[in-house]
Amino acid sequence: CLLLARAMGELQSKISFHTSKYRAEGSVAQPGPAGAPQQHSPAHTDAVTSVAALKPDLCVSGGRDKSVAVSSWRSGAALRRFIGHEREVTKVTSALDSSRVFSASRDRTVMMWELHGTSGPRQHFPGHDLVVTGLAVSPGEGQHTPSAQDCLAVFPALFLMVPVGADASQLCTGSRDNTVCKWDTETGECLGRAAISRNLVTHLCWVPGEPYVIQTSEDKTTRVWDSRELQVAHTFPAKQHIQTCCDVSQDGRYCLSSSSGCAGHGAEATLWDLRQTRGRVCEYKGHFQTTTSCVFLPRGPALAPSIATSSSDSTVKVWDQDTAGRG
Repeated sequence: CLLLARAMGELQSKISFHTSKYRAEGSVAQPGPAGAPQQHSPAHTDAVTSVAALKPDLCVSGGRDKSVAVSSWRSGAALRRFIGHEREVTKVTSALDSSRVFSASRDRTVMMWELHGTSGPRQHFPGHDLVVTGLAVSPGEGQHTPSAQDCLAVFPALFLMVPVGADASQLCTGSRDNTVCKWDTETGECLGRAAISRNLVTHLCWVPGEPYVIQTSEDKTTRVWDSRELQVAHTFPAKQHIQTCCDVSQDGRYCLSSSSGCAGHGAEATLWDLRQTRGRVCEYKGHFQTTTSCVFLPRGPALAPSIATSSSDSTVKVWDQDTAGRG
């Protein structure tokens, strides 16, 4: 499954049930001794720091080797490699099924790459004062576009005559410099910059089909930004620990955030209802150290809504979204 691969990054999975339920459509399990996964040539020469889905058969990754790679899910081959950052890549993303790839780095910049272009960056986005830790691109065409009823159900006071754009023309970035920036992907122009004291950004994700961006922070909060004016539309109640990551369901109704923790304290994931914005819906507890990432899993016709989390305790857990029961 593309989203599961994106969220898990370089952590080792210890899921004990049949992963074939979440295998990408059309993929074939590779034979190996005692069910061992097939090994491929490394896409990077140092640790992989971020992975994201690009197309149904392609993923993009960033590494400490300062490079961005595009690889095939099925063959494992690295098809493209982009070089341009001066320090390690911290985040990668793309509008699914698009040909544009975005990367953030410790060199305080973001770059845009064309899948079928040159190996150099197509666009450059400088402007942050510290490492860039959040990266979200407006969803491309074909992403979920809700009905008017859905729009009124999510942030009802905000969705009055809101035009829904889905052209991957804008980019939001966040940094440890306490700022969130909005950019025009065609011109590289910074369209807005907002700073909040102690808002050390840890992750960003765009609500499908909407002008809203979810952001987690080291100040223990999860925020919803209105990208049009780059203002905070809502702040969920603060948690007890740093919020490390976030994700949004494909229908745009829920978001997830994950927490740092140690020795069984904290380290939970939290489900928030974007329709009501009245607090948490559910918590997923079971990790013993920081939960480093969280993701909504694609829902099949015979599968209950599920989420997955990965942790510094070397485990990956899959949860029933509604009951918090583990699969």
